[in-house]
Amino acid sequence: MVSEKIKNLLENSSVIRAMFEDGKKMAEKFGQENVYDFSLGNPSVYPPERLKTIIKSIVDNIQPDYLHGYMNNSGYEEVREKIALSLNKRFGTDFSFNNIIMTVGAAGGLNVAFKTILNPDDEVLTFSPYFGEYKHYADNFGAVLVPIKPNIAGSFKPDIEDLRQAITPKTKALIVNTPNNPTGVVYSENDIKAIADILSEKSKETGHTIFLISDEPYRELVYDGVKVPYLTKYYNNTIVCYSYSKSLSLPGERIGYLVIPNEIEDFSNMVAAANTATRILGFVNAPSLMQLAIAECLTESIDISIYEDNRNKLMDIFDRLGFSYIYPEGAFYLFMETPYDDRIFAENAKKERLLLVPGSAFGCSGYVRIAYCVAPKVIDNAYASFERLAKNYKYL
Repeated sequence: MVSEKIKNLLENSSVIRAMFEDGKKMAEKFGQENVYDFSLGNPSVYPPERLKTIIKSIVDNIQPDYLHGYMNNSGYEEVREKIALSLNKRFGTDFSFNNIIMTVGAAGGLNVAFKTILNPDDEVLTFSPYFGEYKHYADNFGAVLVPIKPNIAGSFKPDIEDLRQAITPKTKALIVNTPNNPTGVVYSENDIKAIADILSEKSKETGHTIFLISDEPYRELVYDGVKVPYLTKYYNNTIVCYSYSKSLSLPGERIGYLVIPNEIEDFSNMVAAANTATRILGFVNAPSLMQLAIAECLTESIDISIYEDNRNKLMDIFDRLGFSYIYPEGAFYLFMETPYDDRIFAENAKKERLLLVPGSAFGCSGYVRIAYCVAPKVIDNAYASFERLAKNYKYL
């Protein structure tokens, strides 16, 4: 008999994953080319070609007991050093391998970070809309996720006064996700500075450190020359959770890292705790082959012009059809406003073979998320379905 806790999770399983499964069933019924699946952030752009060459070289030339063996829970030292030097070059930081902990993707990194800092009943704040799994990750450690209401009037940029009001003596951390899933919004340097000021002020007021956790798998996916601030430069008690799932199109390989800067409170114990958390959560260490592979691909990138073209094409379609949306500066999502309940709208969209995720899955009703990390022809072929949807609901 499964536990009561997991039974509840089964009954309230991920809307996105459920939509993905619906898409598979619809594809079997109507044909893959006749179903327009915008539900899952699964990259359609291939990983860099060099990655294949590197992986083959590693397998052919590195001693198996080293390649496939155990290591320090934080990962290979030489990999961590290369990542640290790459970050220093890009962002003007001063990291070494001691600041890097290799993780099983950003999700694994978030769980390690939470295990490191959270006690039962602690509160973790995040701005709505937010990645729904944050709630479950906090709950893994007996903590509570506290969403800050969406700042719709401010185009979903952080509302600093709402942040100030949301912080209580139980607040232990704030998660910032920029570029944001599901809106594609990028927080400006002024946004980050204002957040840092509030956290510093409230840390003194509450008598304990409030950590800033930067969840940034979409850092490299930005358009229009937009810059994403590097958060450790603005707030000492920052933990960065990074993943190569989107930047190198490797979601299934589960490889990423944490950055714990020297300036963080109780640095030595924080690093030791994160190292231990990696082990006792059952990860033990990040995948060895992928650690070594990405260390040789730190200057590689995918062709995000494909995503940018998809974004522009979708915006053009929605402008013509009368749909309203949040202008996406990054990631590969478009957050579109719905004329009524977003869950019903998403169900009705299925009748047009469109798979769109209700905004309520991200703590923000009245919108649907559209993942445009699809092959360009999917958007072309979906136009008639979007047009019928618009006509049905009086946009045309």
